[in-house]
Amino acid sequence: MIQQQRVERINVGIFAHVDAGKTTTTEHILYESGRIRALGSVDSGTALTDSMEVERQRGISVRAALASFTWQGVQINLVDTPGHVDFLSEVERSLRVMDCAVLILSAVEGVQAQSEMIWNALRKLEIPTLIFVNKMDRIGADPAAVLTQARTYLSGDIVPVQQPLYREREYIGAADLWSEGADAAARTELLEALAERDEELLELYMAGGAAELAQWKRELAVRTAAGRMYPLVYGVAAKGLGVTALLDAMTQYFPRAGGDAEQPVSGIVYNIQRDKSMGRMAFVRLYQGTIRNRDTVMNYTQEVQGKVTQIRKVEGGRTEDVGALEAGDIAVVYGLSGVRIGDVLGQPEAIPQEAKLAVPLLTVRVFWGADADDHKVIAAFQELADEDPLLDTQWLQEERELHIKVMGPIQLEILDSVLQERFGLKVTFGQPSVIYRETPSRAGEGYVAYLMPKPCWAILRFQIEPGPPGSGLVYESLVRSSDLLPQYQNETARRVPEALQQGLRGWEVTDLKITLVEGNHHVWHTHPLDFAVATPMAIMDGLAHTGTSLLEPILLVRIVVPEENGGRVMNDLVQMRGIFEPPVLQGDRMIIEGRLPLATSLDYPVTLSSYTKGRSTFTSFFAGYEPCPPDVTAERTRRGVNPLDQAKYILSVRKALQG
Repeated sequence: MIQQQRVERINVGIFAHVDAGKTTTTEHILYESGRIRALGSVDSGTALTDSMEVERQRGISVRAALASFTWQGVQINLVDTPGHVDFLSEVERSLRVMDCAVLILSAVEGVQAQSEMIWNALRKLEIPTLIFVNKMDRIGADPAAVLTQARTYLSGDIVPVQQPLYREREYIGAADLWSEGADAAARTELLEALAERDEELLELYMAGGAAELAQWKRELAVRTAAGRMYPLVYGVAAKGLGVTALLDAMTQYFPRAGGDAEQPVSGIVYNIQRDKSMGRMAFVRLYQGTIRNRDTVMNYTQEVQGKVTQIRKVEGGRTEDVGALEAGDIAVVYGLSGVRIGDVLGQPEAIPQEAKLAVPLLTVRVFWGADADDHKVIAAFQELADEDPLLDTQWLQEERELHIKVMGPIQLEILDSVLQERFGLKVTFGQPSVIYRETPSRAGEGYVAYLMPKPCWAILRFQIEPGPPGSGLVYESLVRSSDLLPQYQNETARRVPEALQQGLRGWEVTDLKITLVEGNHHVWHTHPLDFAVATPMAIMDGLAHTGTSLLEPILLVRIVVPEENGGRVMNDLVQMRGIFEPPVLQGDRMIIEGRLPLATSLDYPVTLSSYTKGRSTFTSFFAGYEPCPPDVTAERTRRGVNPLDQAKYILSVRKALQG
């Protein structure tokens, strides 16, 4: 039997800050590779990877889009991710399934806050990365300054493998430093960068040995594939300059996707979308094994099996039935009803870790007219939450209120468009309010003896301690299984995160360690759900003893304004409780970087644009939660009965459990 030759495959994510030219780069890559015959445009709404109507209208990417093509005999799966910070959840999900990445920087704006955030995530996941410096023909393009920024803020291991030919409007392309006629000084700098990182090459270099250029290039490829060096290339995507060189760099420096098609299935669902005729589309990256049409696949996360009806490659509005999905590849799997983002198919061992980037910072109430069907509105938002779990749609039955979580105002505008376009629904959104958090003020204990009304018996004692910022919840049990059976301990552990969703002020409680130090059940009277009732009461009792401090979301901001507006901006930042670095002058522009509380700066981008007459930019990124000043208060109305009112809480929960 002739063994089928394995397809060489690369999975590449395209990442960038907003307006760096990411979708334009993707469009030209697809054109140069022959995948599309005519160039689309972001501005005219004809880009292949902007398939949603709202993307075409607004000229921004909302969803991560998948496209596949072949270059120099290598199949490349390319994922174009959104650049706007409001759609960071799409970036986060794409990062998890990429083997390689291209980070696009603008030759004018350079390294932005979001560039740093994406870079840090790429490094955490050890994803090999190429850097493409775009917009080299723009007025203000400064490749030397961008390289300095990149080495300062991203990594000292970034090495240009090209030399730009002229700049701004005179830019005509870039010379390959591996070619015979390359600039001697620029190539020497490249070789020295490699020699400094390899003893054998350093000895050869110092001895004046004439190693083959191909040998040096192979060494760079090895280091790039290992995530230890990062080649940099230049171009103007809108004109197609440097795009074929970028494609060549992908095939020359990036490692091929691994995985054994003969092993048991191991894959992950990283995106969910809807098809009008085919239903739920599960975007799957497969790490091991093979999935074929009509196969039965185990959903490890939900512990259910599903039958695959079709496997397709989907690009923009096009779909192609491919019949099978092999290890190392990405495709859309149909037929897995109920499948959710993050579900593991088959076995979990081959699935890589994820990098958490997106944190919704605003909560919004949804309103609709009396003529609209409540059930249709709720179902529409639940469908959207399937596609973006961070929306966290909550329907409060008693209050008849619908609440969602969002990243920012642009996301609300997009949701409004999608609801009208896809569901024919017209809704309005209330004023966004900031999502605060709570953390224990000091150490303390929480205790409950849930013994009445019988039959019931559950005794719990927790030690609660403040944790380091950003640590979330750390839980452990010191109780012996002879005192509290493992099944009851597991139920308790499962209920602790739920109990922390609403603290003393109504906000989620975070950055704490909870230790179960005492637990007791009764051989006759204990029901398994007694610990579901007891855990929130013991946790809230503990928080009442420790007290809680309020935490607020903080943004990293970068503001660029005309120099004459700089004084007012700095005064504004002080009024908003901001902290900022000394401003930097760049021509007639002033750059101010610092940290701002979200609560005080929600409307500031609009204010800034107004008084600078649109000649300013305001970019921000979530930096974490920090303690509020003592004079800041924020309460959220509690949903449901407070477990501190134990008698009322027991009655309400028992009734719910029985129901």
